[in-house]
Amino acid sequence: MEAYIEKTGLGDILEKIKKQERLSRQDGIRLYESPDLLAVGYMANIVRQRLNGDNAYFIYNQHVNYSNICTNLCKFCAFGREKTSDKAYEMTKEDVADKVRERLDEPITEIHMVGGIHPDLPFSYYTDILQAIKSVRPDVHVQAFTCVEIDHLAKLAGKPVDETLQILMKAGLDSIPGGGAEVFSPRIRKLTCERKLPGEGWLEVAKTAHRQGLKTNATMLYGHIETVEERVDHLDALRQAQDETCGFLAYIPLAFHPKNTAMSDLSSTSGMDDLKSIAVARCFLDNFPHIKAYWVMIGPKMAQIALSFGADDVDGTVKEEIITHMAGAETEQAMSIDALVRIIKEAGRVPVQRGTLYDVIKTY
Repeated sequence: MEAYIEKTGLGDILEKIKKQERLSRQDGIRLYESPDLLAVGYMANIVRQRLNGDNAYFIYNQHVNYSNICTNLCKFCAFGREKTSDKAYEMTKEDVADKVRERLDEPITEIHMVGGIHPDLPFSYYTDILQAIKSVRPDVHVQAFTCVEIDHLAKLAGKPVDETLQILMKAGLDSIPGGGAEVFSPRIRKLTCERKLPGEGWLEVAKTAHRQGLKTNATMLYGHIETVEERVDHLDALRQAQDETCGFLAYIPLAFHPKNTAMSDLSSTSGMDDLKSIAVARCFLDNFPHIKAYWVMIGPKMAQIALSFGADDVDGTVKEEIITHMAGAETEQAMSIDALVRIIKEAGRVPVQRGTLYDVIKTY
């Protein structure tokens, strides 16, 4: 394979990867532009094996989306609604508690909770719903509120982000998910999500969270109108932030789903792009411990293949995912542990059930 990679013109990048040297921006662009998916995947697998061996992680998690009312109304989103929409909803503190109570018989270790940028809910609502979750499941890890939401909550609280995070942590916040990053490029944000927190703001919130001792994830929404250069610049910004604070747990490339969005004229991502987005990230993000193949977005079969293209995590049971499904995802809304273990074993990997912070719960 290495002789083949030499012929593809990527031999110098392979040498850097073998010597554990950092790839340049131009290297990242070349990997994205290379038609040789297997060559890129082979190099990504070297990094994956070095960092995580044959382990493939998953989590027993539950999703709660407290409201879809949102003032941002990003063009790539099928979830957000204006307050006046007949499809708008918001959950009360009791609704959130009931949602958690419904699955008390399941060994859920993480509640993943995000929502829209709501124009009216007070800051106390957010501390109340955190406390409501902890009152029902005191030991569960709550991963809640994207960096975009955190910025909004700080404005509601009238306090700096670090102080706001301290209040939220006392109420039950344990870590922050990676959503809202989209593509950091100002051009992309102007065309697709003009009202959203800018990329620099997202990164600053994430780094502030890391300084408070909170771990976070990072994402990129790919496959719409962004260029390869904008993708690599996004990865480079994440890599620089990780150099600074070391607080990112995992990077999760998110495949764009156009259905029911304002960008529905665009096509869905291809399998080539899905695998390449994972593989390039694994090669480029040398300081990220984990790369996730989110099965909800790319499908279980593609997630399974991605375990040989740099990914070492397939997310989890994801009880009742709705955000991607509103944009036309055709995957199931949840997956059993048995199914996750099976697809991982079939891929020749070792299934490892983890906690949010990658503590090992069980190896299969």
